Amino acid sequence: MAASDSTSSFENAPTGAFEWPGAAELDERLLEEIGRAERHGTQLSCLLVVVDNLDEMAGEHGAELLEQTMAYVAGALHREVRRFDRVGMPSERELLIVLPGADGPRGEMVARRVLDRLRAIKVEARGRRQPLRISVGLAAWQANVTPALLLERARAAAERSLNGENGAPATAVGPPATETTSPSS
Repeated sequence: MAASDSTSSFENAPTGAFEWPGAAELDERLLEEIGRAERHGTQLSCLLVVVDNLDEMAGEHGAELLEQTMAYVAGALHREVRRFDRVGMPSERELLIVLPGADGPRGEMVARRVLDRLRAIKVEARGRRQPLRISVGLAAWQANVTPALLLERARAAAERSLNGENGAPATAVGPPATETTSPSS
């Protein structure tokens, strides 16, 4: 596997050696942030990032590529968000960014920046350089929404993003996810 990243310099390139919160830690962090949002009347959004062509890359380069790619992407995302935002891995193929204080429109701004950043990363597969295929789902917290439901809404939005058409992140707000969808590749 060969990879290049046109926006990364040597001194700030992710090393893959970081420890990212897993599913249990993210659930705990979301519960904490939901409590804070309830107490202080602040906003909260979650951004789910899925690398859609991981299986294709792993088939050509081996299973260890999955971990390396996700660690690299997590490192790149970590540098795109505020220091108190959290980037973690709810599953081995997903990254979740917890955005305290961000409502839906602010979360969408972050999502667009994340998409732009991740589009700059290219992976060589089948003898040619290709971008990562990324799906992004955004879910804004509302009263009485649990961490599990917030993550479920972000996953649903990411799925719609994969099947959408205009290159923007899909958003999920409210009980039925009624917002527009879009892909990001």
